[in-house]
Amino acid sequence: MATTPLDLDRPREECGVLGVSLASGDVASTAFFGLYALQHRGQEAAGLAVSDGRAVRIHKGMGLVPQVFDAASMAPLKGSLAIGHTRYSTTGANSERNVQPYVVETMHGPLGVAHNGNLTNADSLREALLARGAGLQSSSDSEVLALMLAGTEGATWEERLATVMGEWVGAYCLVVIAGTKVVATRDPWGFRPLSVGKLPGGGHAVASETGALETIGCTDMREVRPGEVIVLQGGLLRSHQPIQPKAQARCTFEHIYFSRPDAHWDGMSVHEVRQNLGRALAEEHPVPADVVIPVPDSSTPAAIGLARASGISYNEGFVKNRYIGRTFIEPTDELRRQGVALKFNTLEENLRGKRVIMVDDSIVRGTTSGPLVKMVRDAGATEVHVRITCPPIAHPCFFGVDMGTYDELIAHHLTPDEIAAHIGADSVGFLSVDAMMGALERDEGYCNACFTGAYPVPVQLELATTKQRFDGVLA
Repeated sequence: MATTPLDLDRPREECGVLGVSLASGDVASTAFFGLYALQHRGQEAAGLAVSDGRAVRIHKGMGLVPQVFDAASMAPLKGSLAIGHTRYSTTGANSERNVQPYVVETMHGPLGVAHNGNLTNADSLREALLARGAGLQSSSDSEVLALMLAGTEGATWEERLATVMGEWVGAYCLVVIAGTKVVATRDPWGFRPLSVGKLPGGGHAVASETGALETIGCTDMREVRPGEVIVLQGGLLRSHQPIQPKAQARCTFEHIYFSRPDAHWDGMSVHEVRQNLGRALAEEHPVPADVVIPVPDSSTPAAIGLARASGISYNEGFVKNRYIGRTFIEPTDELRRQGVALKFNTLEENLRGKRVIMVDDSIVRGTTSGPLVKMVRDAGATEVHVRITCPPIAHPCFFGVDMGTYDELIAHHLTPDEIAAHIGADSVGFLSVDAMMGALERDEGYCNACFTGAYPVPVQLELATTKQRFDGVLA
């Protein structure tokens, strides 16, 4: 699907996973709306696998959820169990063969798997599978997880899952459909969010974000504990802890950018955290100005927080075209050169003659901030000060977020003052790690490797020094 420079200058979305088990009735429509609520986490492909306890039926494809599913494709998906996936590809290529869920036949019956995250040891696991004669059809490490699970001994799927979890290093939230169960787990470091809730009328659901659970009517929601395995079967929920949690490494970017503002994670409201980030920016990088504007949408709560803390007026400076999305229609060369203008227009009456603070959630490659600053200046702003709700992103992510390589990360090469000159801003202010963690009201338990270079598990740094992605490691 076509992308604009704006898509390339953001930490690219992770994936979204969903699992649903009803006490009775057909699950497909419930799963569809839960998956729709996870659309923001992956916009390149979507899929659902549904089981009636005997057969697993699957429909998946490239595109947004409403592009992939319609009444005709949903009709055969009969059963009370479902897993779903919205995909953004990091390294495993953006192609049909990498679309999830994966469904494989095993000696124990059909197995469906959907996965969010990246394993840092996926290359060695892949080699071991190939050495045993396994046939891999995709370039995603998610298929590696599925085949390892399919070939592991154990009396139940939860026992098999507990066995292979000890071999996986890195980030994973996994939902599995097999027999009469949906089984879900989260890696012992807790990189990715995963929550479970109770459905009205019986049954349970598990999803990457609480907002998706609320969309389908869940109550009594809680986080899936790191290393925990939960089993959803009919109206029952069972839990056990085969692997004890390790030093926690939640992804800070869930609060900064990825999660919807209505999400709750680690006992916190994402919307409230983003307002705290804005207040921290006002304290750490004050500047005289007339108006604070956000770059929609994830930066809006932070801009509100900064405005309140500084006493500077908040207003909208950009109008976002929320329907441009990802499209299969390639823009012309002229439209591609305009890039950011495809998604944003300015409100000149709110900017003309003003000293503007423009709040954004990140600067990755630096290809978007410059055009946005220019748009604000062209609208008549006398000064443009950029404020970023996180520290400089100077290191790649190995755990499921496509932030680019060392070659591509502008903060790996330039200081904040040099970045300001590069994008044409009067100043650029990034939050410090301490101020950011203060906004989260935490002093540990988070992965900040993209800011600090201190990775919570071993990674292959040589894979991040070139623009050529390593197929299979960052899947």
